[in-house]
Amino acid sequence: MSVNGKKVLHMDRNLYYGGESASIMLLEDLYKRFKIPGAPPASMGRGRDWNVDLIPKFLMANGQLGKMPLFTEVTRYLDFKVTEGSFVYKGGKIYKVPSTEAEALASSLMGLFEKRRFRKFLVFVASFDEKDPRTLEGIDPGKTAMRKVYKKFNLGQDVMDFTGHALALYRTDDYLDQPCVETINRIKLYSESLARYGKNPYLYPLYGLGELPQGFARLSAIYGGTYILNKPIEEIIVQNGKVVGVKSEGEIARCKQLICDPSYMKDRVEKVGQVIRVICIVSHPIKNTSDANSCQIIIPQNQVNCKSDIYVCMISSAHNVAVRGKYIAIVSTTVETKEPKKEIRPALELLELLEQKLVSISDLFVPKDLGTESQIFISRTYDATTHFETACDDIKDIYKRMTGSEFDFEEMKRKKNDIYGED
Repeated sequence: MSVNGKKVLHMDRNLYYGGESASIMLLEDLYKRFKIPGAPPASMGRGRDWNVDLIPKFLMANGQLGKMPLFTEVTRYLDFKVTEGSFVYKGGKIYKVPSTEAEALASSLMGLFEKRRFRKFLVFVASFDEKDPRTLEGIDPGKTAMRKVYKKFNLGQDVMDFTGHALALYRTDDYLDQPCVETINRIKLYSESLARYGKNPYLYPLYGLGELPQGFARLSAIYGGTYILNKPIEEIIVQNGKVVGVKSEGEIARCKQLICDPSYMKDRVEKVGQVIRVICIVSHPIKNTSDANSCQIIIPQNQVNCKSDIYVCMISSAHNVAVRGKYIAIVSTTVETKEPKKEIRPALELLELLEQKLVSISDLFVPKDLGTESQIFISRTYDATTHFETACDDIKDIYKRMTGSEFDFEEMKRKKNDIYGED
């Protein structure tokens, strides 16, 4: 919004950046937040050497948030590191996610004939262009269901599981009966993200995800934006059904439009579910990940008889978020039963001995209306996924409702060049 010439005032009731997706910078503060009695043990090292994300996420290298910092020059304030591995759970074990032809042929996830069929499928996806009928092999991108595409290539249930959930990153199997174009483009995005850095498609910022909102706040300031932390919000003032200002500490900041998260406008949101997240501190890498110092594991719902996938996000001192020799693994899933702790058991079993376990269960909220009348635009709560693609969709949706036009990455790039000059 600042880059687009809007006058932006950003107020946050917290002392730190990032709201519910902050990184807690002191281990002692993390213990207090989760009401753990006493101080962290000496084996955890210095408290200030930790940066623990409350909501675990990785960035797809070629995804929407992978592009946004690049196009907006936020990368001036951030250092990213590629994570070491992406894995999928099958029959109680974890396997590396094959996403290239070579990996498909080497993978122990499939038998010989399945490998060849999956390789053919990947070749089809790589050359797929919905505007070029020669690449479609008789498939109608806007009509043919993804289930039929899998059938065309004679791919079995296990391959469908890791393709849909670990490559296309769907949380449920609803996509199988929807037009295939979205799924094929998602798999292409995964492959392109992988090709960008050659090792893994996911990036993670050094010192934790709390660096992202700080980076964007600095960018906003360059374009005239103002950011105030530790600013209590007393009232959001609405007149004749439209927002006109925000009251804080006796003062009123007047505005024509307002963006906020659900916690600021509880009467304008509705609960649609819950997410359980468990922050685990361990002293060893996860077994069968080739001792990776950072990785993602996706447990497809079919493998554990659930309706939603379970995600494991693991990072370590390699990203300056823990002391040397310690690893932070965060497990998350959408709550389905009255016993959410049982739902995440398969993931905790993969982690083995836990030194510390911090459990949180959060409500998922969505706005009751689009905000076009009140001009109050409320974001959705972060979901259980370990990537930012769904959050970026929400950002772009709010942008469109506020401005009436689609968010344009190239436009951001052009405006950036006005300030910094061409590369």
